[in-house]
Amino acid sequence: MLKDTDAGSLRKSHVGTEVTLAGWVHRRRDHGSLIFIDLRDRSGIAQVVANPEVSPDAHSVVGNLRNEWVLQVKGEVRLRPPGTENQNLPTGEVEVLAKEATILNPAKTPPFYINDEAEVDEALRLRYRPLYLRRERMQRNLVLRHRVVKFIRDFLDKRGFIEVETPILIKSTPEGARDYLVPSRIYPGSFYALPQSPQQLKQLLMVAGLERYYQIARCFRDEDLRADRQPEFTQLDLEMSFVEEKDILDLMEELFTSLVETVTPEKRVIKPFPRLTYQEAIAKYGTDKPDLRFGLELADVTDLAGQSEFQAFRKVAGSGGLVKGFAAPGCSIYSRKQLEELAELVRAKGAPGLVTMSLMGDGSLDDLAESDVRSAVARYFSTDLIKAMASRMKAQRGDLLLMVAGEEEKIREPLGALREEMGHRLGLADPNTLALAFVTQFPLFEWNREEKKWGSAHHPFTAPRDEHVSLLDTDPGRCLSKAYDIVCNEYELASGSIRIHNRELQGNIFRILGYTPEQIQDRFGHLLDAFEYGAPPHGGIAPGIDRIVMILAGERSLREVIAFPKTQSAQDLLFGAPSTASPQQLAELHLQVVPEP
Repeated sequence: MLKDTDAGSLRKSHVGTEVTLAGWVHRRRDHGSLIFIDLRDRSGIAQVVANPEVSPDAHSVVGNLRNEWVLQVKGEVRLRPPGTENQNLPTGEVEVLAKEATILNPAKTPPFYINDEAEVDEALRLRYRPLYLRRERMQRNLVLRHRVVKFIRDFLDKRGFIEVETPILIKSTPEGARDYLVPSRIYPGSFYALPQSPQQLKQLLMVAGLERYYQIARCFRDEDLRADRQPEFTQLDLEMSFVEEKDILDLMEELFTSLVETVTPEKRVIKPFPRLTYQEAIAKYGTDKPDLRFGLELADVTDLAGQSEFQAFRKVAGSGGLVKGFAAPGCSIYSRKQLEELAELVRAKGAPGLVTMSLMGDGSLDDLAESDVRSAVARYFSTDLIKAMASRMKAQRGDLLLMVAGEEEKIREPLGALREEMGHRLGLADPNTLALAFVTQFPLFEWNREEKKWGSAHHPFTAPRDEHVSLLDTDPGRCLSKAYDIVCNEYELASGSIRIHNRELQGNIFRILGYTPEQIQDRFGHLLDAFEYGAPPHGGIAPGIDRIVMILAGERSLREVIAFPKTQSAQDLLFGAPSTASPQQLAELHLQVVPEP
């Protein structure tokens, strides 16, 4: 090896020993006769000092160095002179006195600084990804990812799970997003698909009698991207036989709690995990992935708002809509500009507008007077009505009431976004707290207004709740499922369900979804046939590895915890993908590219 010691491992116990280091020049400082080099490798940074009186040759070599050159140094570890220690470095008490120095490779000037965390344009950091990955933060994130995956593997191995790899080239089946298709050279006109998830494959493994399966699975979805979504992603895919919903949720609570406490002990996990139904989450927080680090629960004030003289509220209340809101503590002093910012936020999410009421002063709501309420619509509400609405929102004087009115489906997202915004503005979302929770009892179906048919709210293999099976043929919209999510700090971390293991029930679900008997056999015949040979009751879940690491690392984008990610427009700027294929390749695949009209 070209080195026998990691730079970041040097301590006082190494004083007096001879070491060989190799790494990158992090910084170079020329102090006249003495030249100091901060030498970096994956383990950390060590200070190297070149003294011409000790080694003229080594001093000459390091005199020509620049940042990011690759250097080998042989020398003696010694204590730094008193007063020059660096308390910010684990190696800050020692330095290496260079006796030999060898340039292993010079380097061009990087397109951005590597030795600090200054912001870099995304196109640059993706185009020069290997250089960006040299940054300490990125190295730390990738090491964290490794530790997360290793912990998961060890945890599941101790509990009787076995890891099974499933195919990447499979048949295209509808799972909720577009498939990436791969043309077949051997079978012209036919295509493989890259798996959106190993959903059917893991169910078939349960039929095969494996009982406890997991995989760190690569998945692919051709869908619109965002900060927490990539076209290819990694998930922990897990399936168990002879289990009920509680068994899987209990296992996941133990896994996530142990993972955080072991890998990122500086984070605090709220225990036990709250368990909310989908309807409870929507009603209280306006979203099925609520941030539970703070309260600010939504209150329904439709009945009270309908008694006011404010026509917008009266109209909504009279037509079956809702008026909902919450109290932002201590925000009665918000300026007109700040209130307009909040109004713009809810309008951007599809709400018609925002009604605000500032409850000025201190003391009890009982003493609230008309002059204490500041609102553009205050004149339409009696003081008693305002007190009643404030009481339902658990407000106090000094708080700001925020209300949105409209159809339930249309105000849900605006209210959820507004609640999250206020939680962050008020500093209620502690970055070191992980508020994990389970959300259960999702609808089994959702109505597609454009196509005028039912679609799966989760996926078509999700079992209905036992008490709702009888509704399948009469009122499928009321059917609830045995699906469940794990949510944490505004993000969905995992989604899973108890699966259907009965051919007749699965066929009935496919028919409700609009598949013809021929389509059912063509697309799902392999699964349905397997169910006829003793399929056990089974269920599973698939936490997203990328999102887990993103949250543990305190990042806001998946791209910061993936070694080689795509842009938000699904481009790989490092390799220049996607790219065109040569005429020869297209001919071999029997494909022809047709220009866009």
